[in-house]
Amino acid sequence: MSAASAARRVAPELDVAVFEAGGFAAYGMCAIDAGAHQVHVADSGPVDYDALVVAAGASPVRPPVPGLDRPGVFTIRSLDEAVELRRLLDGGTVRRAVVIGAGYIGLETAEALVCAGIEVEVVEALPRVLGNVDEPIAELARAELERHARLRLGTRLDAVHAGGPGSRLTAVADGADISTDLVVIATGVRPATDLLIQAGAAHLADRSVLVDPAMRTSLPDVFAAGDCAALPHLVLGAPAWVPLGPAANKTGRVAGTVAAGGTATFPGIVGTAVVKVFDLEVARTGLTLAEAQAAGLAAIATDVVSRSRAKYYPGGSPLHIRLVHAPDGRLLGGQLAGREGAAKRIDVLATALHAGFTVADLAGLDLSYAPPFAPVYDPVLAAAIKAVQTSPASTAGGPA
Repeated sequence: MSAASAARRVAPELDVAVFEAGGFAAYGMCAIDAGAHQVHVADSGPVDYDALVVAAGASPVRPPVPGLDRPGVFTIRSLDEAVELRRLLDGGTVRRAVVIGAGYIGLETAEALVCAGIEVEVVEALPRVLGNVDEPIAELARAELERHARLRLGTRLDAVHAGGPGSRLTAVADGADISTDLVVIATGVRPATDLLIQAGAAHLADRSVLVDPAMRTSLPDVFAAGDCAALPHLVLGAPAWVPLGPAANKTGRVAGTVAAGGTATFPGIVGTAVVKVFDLEVARTGLTLAEAQAAGLAAIATDVVSRSRAKYYPGGSPLHIRLVHAPDGRLLGGQLAGREGAAKRIDVLATALHAGFTVADLAGLDLSYAPPFAPVYDPVLAAAIKAVQTSPASTAGGPA
């Protein structure tokens, strides 16, 4: 819809058509004929286009286990499912819930269900929660989750069966039965790009579609935006698939503008994200240490525990900061976790990544100070100063 709105603003006279497969629109797109500049729409036949924007998003990954089609099992990817889930919860019959997956969506879902008075158990196949942050930050999230819900790590879902007396369902995880009234599958997503790939669009190994800065695919007059597109990662210097809402909206606006004859480009991403895990804020940007090493980059992690406010000011709490940087001091990424002050401080690090900062540049920033909001040395500065000291080849710039 960002693309359609942008196209309408650029050229109000255009005939703009939107096709959506879900139950809240009238059409479901089923094929693209790029050579003929036609979209073949279910129950409607071919539709000609001068420019086509595909913003099909991502599809939920569903474990290959029996029973996921049973009533009471949800993936919460579509509005249809969300409405159905809300109706079930409003009925007052759900007392226990099992959430499969401990990523962003799984943890946010667990919190929402706990806040609704439901007993929640989270089952995760990996040995840790939040696989897209490094272990020290993930451990803080795990501890906070276990204050409110049960957690099984290193445990796979085997099946979902009909429940016995007193429960709607039985989730089987590594052979153990878990009685429950609700199962939510939150095991990740994959790019919904079958239409584009079948039409011949170039793509990465993960099937996200390659685009240029104007969101053009390799197909003539076909654009892609949102979670189906691989976007330029400014730290990696290469396209990467990082499905997040802000980039989806921005790329939709660019695609719609250019498709309608306007001019726009998308500069790239650094993978900035934040999640609330009950009373804990967890944020990340750029590359984690594990991601940097997987990309073949020499990387160092610097960890600092600071305070969200001046230490003598009431109401403050510990703030954990991890900076990931190269031996020469180039900033590669950062993560924060704490009860306050993490969610928006990450934006300082995201801005630094866009600017190509070193940790010395970061340490030299003139950041704000007042006791209710930060120590004299903001936690970001404290981490940067320590990183300068641990980067033997770091250039001068910050305080000694």
